[in-house]
Amino acid sequence: MSNQKTFPEYKSKSGWNALLPAREANPALEKDISVDVLIIGAGWTGISAAKRWHSLSPEAGIALIDASEIGEGNPGRNSGFLLEIALAEDANPNQVDKMKLCNQLTASTMAEILAEIECSGHTVDIAKTGTYRAAASEVGLKSLQNYRSFLEAAGLEYESLDRSTLKSRIGSDFYQEGLYSPDCYLAQPAAAIRALASLLPESVQLFENTAALKLEQQSGGWQVQTPNGIINARKLVLANNAFSKELGIGRSRLVAMHTYAGLTPVLEQSVLDDLGGDESWGLLPTHRLGSTLRRTCDGRLMVRSMHSYEKEAPRGKIIGELQHRLEKRFPQLPNSDFEHCWGGAVGFTFNGGAVWGEFKPGLYVSAGCNGGGTVKGTLLGKLLVEAAHGMTVPNVPKLFGRASWMPPEPFRKIGYKLAASVESRQGRHEL
Repeated sequence: MSNQKTFPEYKSKSGWNALLPAREANPALEKDISVDVLIIGAGWTGISAAKRWHSLSPEAGIALIDASEIGEGNPGRNSGFLLEIALAEDANPNQVDKMKLCNQLTASTMAEILAEIECSGHTVDIAKTGTYRAAASEVGLKSLQNYRSFLEAAGLEYESLDRSTLKSRIGSDFYQEGLYSPDCYLAQPAAAIRALASLLPESVQLFENTAALKLEQQSGGWQVQTPNGIINARKLVLANNAFSKELGIGRSRLVAMHTYAGLTPVLEQSVLDDLGGDESWGLLPTHRLGSTLRRTCDGRLMVRSMHSYEKEAPRGKIIGELQHRLEKRFPQLPNSDFEHCWGGAVGFTFNGGAVWGEFKPGLYVSAGCNGGGTVKGTLLGKLLVEAAHGMTVPNVPKLFGRASWMPPEPFRKIGYKLAASVESRQGRHEL
């Protein structure tokens, strides 16, 4: 085992979850149990896997554990973008047929997510608002053109926007150029994952605040140690993203990158009137170190930016830098104090590919979301379970890539710092 934690321990509460009514968590595991299937990680991927396993094997005893609580863990800490089409990192205008199939799969999965949220009866702020992508420099413009080429080759709808048009819509003239794609939903992510979790079958045992500390292969299955009980399972599914490497799977292919978000209070109407005509929108950067932005339907601004390697950066430094990046884009704001500021871990791989499949007998893994753990994570969790049942599924490594090898520590960390330094200089005008 490495010295890293097998689960995240965040310094700050999720801002999205804090905006919701209090929820009573399911009890933690307090005894030893035996099940047919254990799923580690009750996020988009894990919940999808649990539901699909139950639908294919309704007689199976299934347990789902999470180190945190529904809405407070990583699934409730992202920016709430649910893309119906491929991520920009996956988009390749030279592989149109492959990308069209990816788009079909993600669009179908998005439809399933919407149907489940509606069926849950939960009130969830989710709407098909589309998304902006925008560039502030030559580096960003090059990436923007690549994405535009992909959209054109795939026959997908988009709109090109100059600086003045962008400002009229979002209230910022920080960007030189942008494009708008309608194929995206924006959601309150903590509310969305709560709704999806509420539809878990009654036979699925959900244990919250139950971290997986260690796993061991046993005769006829797997044994997982938690703080207050041991779980014996015939089959084991790891859906805990980057933290699967701390349980011994994907260690040479995964990195836990922490990113950070700040959410303002509800802004005065006079301020909102100066923030463009769109009342609810999301903007994704064209540079990986750029800033993600959202204006929520209740009149807040969110900025998500910055990265740190394997552990959270000091809170004071994070807040100051996020405020600076928001002020650069919206200098008309009277102040950029945040009501909430938080971090979250993302599972990154060197080439953007996934850690996916059966890695040992009875051990199935879906990790390395590379920032796309909502719709794509839901899809890959479902396909993983179908493959475990011997069903024919799309070729995930071919469609979404297979995570490549990375050097061990300390060379990996040194390489990250060097690469981040170079990219920060090259993309400094996008930060």
